[in-house]
Amino acid sequence: MADSDTLLEIRNLRIEATVYAPGEKPKNALIVDDVSLSLERGKVMGLIGESGAGKSTIGLAALAYGRGGIRLTGGEIRLNGREIRTAGPGTLRSLRGREVTYVAQSAAAAFNPSKRIMQQVIEATLHHNLCSQSEAEARAVELFRTLSLPDPETFGKRYPHQVSGGQLQRAMTAMALCPHPDLVIFDEPTTALDVTTQIDVLGAIKAAIHETGVAALYITHDLAVVAQVSDEIMVLRHGKMVEHGTVQQIIEAPREDYTRALISVRAIEHEEKKPTAEPLLRADNVTARYGAMAVDVLSNVSVDLFAGQTLALVGESGSGKSTMARVITGLLPPRGGDITFEGKPLPPALKNRSREELRQVQMIYQMADVAMNPRQTVQTIIGRPLEFYFNLRGRKRNERIQELLDAIELGKGFADRYPAELSGGQKQRVCIARALAANPKVIICDEVTSALDPLVADGILKLLLDLQKREGVAYLFITHDIATVRAIADSIAVMYQGRVQRYGTKSEVLSPPFDAYTELLLSSVPEMKLGWLEQVLATRRMESAGN
Repeated sequence: MADSDTLLEIRNLRIEATVYAPGEKPKNALIVDDVSLSLERGKVMGLIGESGAGKSTIGLAALAYGRGGIRLTGGEIRLNGREIRTAGPGTLRSLRGREVTYVAQSAAAAFNPSKRIMQQVIEATLHHNLCSQSEAEARAVELFRTLSLPDPETFGKRYPHQVSGGQLQRAMTAMALCPHPDLVIFDEPTTALDVTTQIDVLGAIKAAIHETGVAALYITHDLAVVAQVSDEIMVLRHGKMVEHGTVQQIIEAPREDYTRALISVRAIEHEEKKPTAEPLLRADNVTARYGAMAVDVLSNVSVDLFAGQTLALVGESGSGKSTMARVITGLLPPRGGDITFEGKPLPPALKNRSREELRQVQMIYQMADVAMNPRQTVQTIIGRPLEFYFNLRGRKRNERIQELLDAIELGKGFADRYPAELSGGQKQRVCIARALAANPKVIICDEVTSALDPLVADGILKLLLDLQKREGVAYLFITHDIATVRAIADSIAVMYQGRVQRYGTKSEVLSPPFDAYTELLLSSVPEMKLGWLEQVLATRRMESAGN
């Protein structure tokens, strides 16, 4: 029996789902197996693990909820001393949004774009008749202030599209805290944010937890992040608990190999290569804007990419990284400047480029899920560029497909699979193989690891480096993750508001003295040590006071 300080008690939780595979009958799959945890009032437990580990499923189980056909088939879930797994609809409606609330990963998808922010923040509070509308609005303003949102008195009058992603994520935290819940489930609340935005949101969330005394389950795949806000950490894999302990024990003395692997991921830096005499791809004073916009998205951007090397474009959302990729590929003709390949100008517009010019520059996208046709097999997906660029058919085409599958370490048995039958990392490998099928000299990698778990992302980076050594391909690597940059880059261009803020070899760019923005970017990368967040935020407060 749980003691009076225990808020949430989960014992021997078992969760199942119905799995549908192409050409097969539906079958039951066990996705959470015999997981137990206990959370005290006012404490934060981090749930960490790769995709499919069961983190979000366990978090939602704290609301006695299973999404997408998921069923809570065994064990106990006790909230405030009462069993809720088997509770009726009336009981669940009374506790959801009142005793326990939820913060989703994508606030942009969670907010109704047609309603003002205040209306949505106080909705659950009013639905449960917890206070009057004026009292709820006052509570919301107080939370806006705690969460460091701009103009807290009037912030709620805005619509979701009128605020930034980081501000909307904090507004969703205010929505979760407004009803004075006992427990908040934070489901990857900063994963979709840039590091500069993430640290502000993380600091705001931690301050709000401290000031309200709420308990929380904090779900993420980033151990450095969860170490900053949690009291305890539970490591999960394949629906089972791998390890559970205090934050200090987990990050300083992990007992299990899997936990040690999570801590050490991307610890080795890629040794930068010296550039060749002439650049393979050159952008010279590129300026660009979208449609009838009055402001340029790119302003006089100049960078060089050398054969067999990796240039990383780094910066926050809106800095112009992906726009630069669109210009290079011809999807967005520039207003000014030139793109040259092997010393020759590339036509600005995609439609004016020759098949050979198209072949030489390929692209791998961030979201492999939407970059592949779900109705095509892996063989068809990889085979299309072989047919288009080289007119390969029949046996020769199939042999080349198998060579590419071997190169991306998938091997036999994958050619006939559909995207739905692949993991996130496998899907991204297929996208890499599709780009390689054109035998290009340049591949643009647009945030190709940002949607992947650290261990899976580490495998993709190692694969890309290995392919670069064997194939001599050059990468333009777009990312906001400094750890990724250290792992793969030879040179770096730091972008801010459409301009190149800092540019040079990796050792030059990552060595002081720094400009203000680069220093902010580098100092925002979470470190695997206790008290890091408080130290960084305190330093920034002192610097701000000094100015």
